[in-house]
Formats: sequence, structure tokens, C-alpha cells
Amino acid sequence: MSNATTLRAAGIAMSLLLATVAFAPLSALAQDTPACNAPTETLNLEHTPELLRQRIIQGKPIKIVAIGSSSTFGSGASSSMMSYPSRLEAELKAQLRGLPVTVLNKGIGGEEAKQMVERFQHDVLDEAPDLVIWQVGSNSVLRDHPAPGEVIRQGVEQLKASGADVILMNPQYAPKIIAKPDIDQAVDVITATARDAEVGLFNRFMLMRAWVETDKLAFETFLSPDMLHLNDWSYGCIAKTLAAAILEGTSLPAATAIAPPRPPSVEHR
Repeated sequence: MSNATTLRAAGIAMSLLLATVAFAPLSALAQDTPACNAPTETLNLEHTPELLRQRIIQGKPIKIVAIGSSSTFGSGASSSMMSYPSRLEAELKAQLRGLPVTVLNKGIGGEEAKQMVERFQHDVLDEAPDLVIWQVGSNSVLRDHPAPGEVIRQGVEQLKASGADVILMNPQYAPKIIAKPDIDQAVDVITATARDAEVGLFNRFMLMRAWVETDKLAFETFLSPDMLHLNDWSYGCIAKTLAAAILEGTSLPAATAIAPPRPPSVEHR
């Protein structure tokens, strides 16, 4: 074999080796990524976003404001585009093809309900949203503060008075949260407030608990290293499930559908 032939053969072998090394992590990652499963209960918001339904039927643009603390902001995600509000916008656009959808991220880390309500006017109401998703309760639990039921109730009434639909999102199921003795009370208060005020409830706590208890996922699979904030996969699954829940209440009659939503790829139990 000539030197040139030997060099060509070595070059081909090295190229194949590099291709194998470069491709292996992607294959492993695809195999290791868990399915985004959701209990059917998490798709039931109890009170459907009626304004959003009408805008979809009429083919009008949709604006959503997501307000909350660090798990709305996207702490733990690899970039702002992997936060749940960004992923929710992408999911809704995919399901409502051709319909303009905007989801604004108004999350600020460390805030409790009272601080969020104080910025409702500037960060939420001035945006004139069709739907407000209010993630609340995590920081009061972490700081051993009483569940701010009255503050949440007043905040919900303020949002409703603007004419926007409202969905409350409860705390995440994470070791630093569930270790607190008042977590069950906080979840119950948010649930009761949503029902009494007749607004939607997205049960994030139930969804994430099912990942542990039903799917047998380790916390490290869906949480960032601080064992509190979510990671890219869990933010994405939260967004996918929330999009499915929103569209579950806004399905269009076939005769009037402008852009019929396709069933989101969330595996339900």
C-alpha cells in the first residue's frame, strides 16, 4: 500500500471515529430523555379561558402575560428561550398555525404574592393581555410565611376586573418545597382561591409529583442542581402540558375553525 493510500485510509478511519464520538452523546441524550407524561387531571383547568376561546374562534391575535417568581423567569434553564413562557409561546404557535401568539415573561426571582400584585398595573394590566398566568406561592412556602390567600384573592379580582382570563399556577414539587410543613396548606389555599374566584388552576404541583411517584423519575432528571428550580426538560414539559390544558378548553367546532388546534404531544395517564 502506498503512503498516499495509507494516509487516505487513516483519514477515513479518523473521520468515522470523530463522527461516532460526536454523534454518540446525541443518541444517548435522545434515549435518556423521559417522555413528557401528564395526569389527565392536570389538563382540567376547571374554569376555561373564555376570552381566549372567543379570540381563537375569531382568528384574532392572542397575548398572554406570565407573571411569577424565578420559576417563571426561568432560573435553572440554559437560556431565556427555554423558560416555560417562551416554550408555551412556541407550543401554542405550533398548535394554532397562522394565529399570532405572544407570551410575555414577567417573572422576577424571589418575589412573593404581595410584590407581584404591586407590579400588576405596569407589568400586566398595561399590556392588555387576553390571559394572565399567575405562578404564585413558592417563595412564601420557602420562607415559612403563611399562605397569602387574601392577597392572592384580591390580586385575582384585580386581574379579572381588567377583563382578562386568569389561570393560577401553584408551587413546584421539589425537595426544598415539599420539605416545608406548610406546603399542603399553600397548595390547598391556591386551589380554593381559584375555585372561589372561578378562574383556572394549573396544578403544577400534581404534575411534577406524578413524575416522581408514577414515572419514577429522580429529582435530578427534571430539576437544576439546586434541587429547587426546573431545567430545560421540565420547563418544556410544563409548557407542553399547559398548552394542552389551555387548548382543551378552547377547542373549535369543525365548521367554524380557522386554524384547528392539533392534539399536543403530551402523553396522558
